[in-house]
Amino acid sequence: MPEPVLKLNALEAFYGDFQALYGINLEVAPGEVLAIIGANGAGKTTLMRSISGLTQNEADMVNYRNEAIGALRADQVATKGIALVPEGRQLFPSLSVEENLIIGGQVGRTGPWSLDAVYKLFPILKERRHQQSTSLSGGQQQMVAIGRALMANPDLILFDEISLGLAPIIIKDIYEALPGIIGEGMSALIVEQDITKALSVSQRFYCLQEGRVSLQGASATVAREDISRAYFGVE
Repeated sequence: MPEPVLKLNALEAFYGDFQALYGINLEVAPGEVLAIIGANGAGKTTLMRSISGLTQNEADMVNYRNEAIGALRADQVATKGIALVPEGRQLFPSLSVEENLIIGGQVGRTGPWSLDAVYKLFPILKERRHQQSTSLSGGQQQMVAIGRALMANPDLILFDEISLGLAPIIIKDIYEALPGIIGEGMSALIVEQDITKALSVSQRFYCLQEGRVSLQGASATVAREDISRAYFGVE
């Protein structure tokens, strides 16, 4: 088996006195798409924040390419090759589409992703490149958020609630674009409440329930009854 790109070692996370994650162990292989599923409040976003450096932890709880990065800031994590597409997109509202994309490239990593490559992936963004980013539709804003992450030329991309609040046709368009993104050889971690979508694009999955891993396995073979029990904590 190849060495994991990402390895979480008994990861715990807190917000003040509130504990959000309890001893999460997780691995992502090179080129793998891993889905994280679970109900609201299960700890999915906290997991992504911990990996990306927005929530800092003990250094050895997050290991990336054999380096302990759990205590690094988000900007330091980004330079290592991890990019986050955050929940709610979080674009810079005063900047244009193109300016938001350019900010993603300021990490300084080289690779296949450039403005031209992002515009080829999402042609509508080239048409709207001079518009204020938050004047776009929700789906187009999500494309900007994805493009901004790609501009950092990551080896691991984190998608937090990729389809949240989007119309079904837009969700379909974004998921159809995923092979062109991940086909460049990067690994991906996808947080998604739509279980069917998550399993359809991933090789493996982890289900979180109240901050703990309640089930993990191969996406193609898992029984829906097992997911239902793990998702809702029902015996």
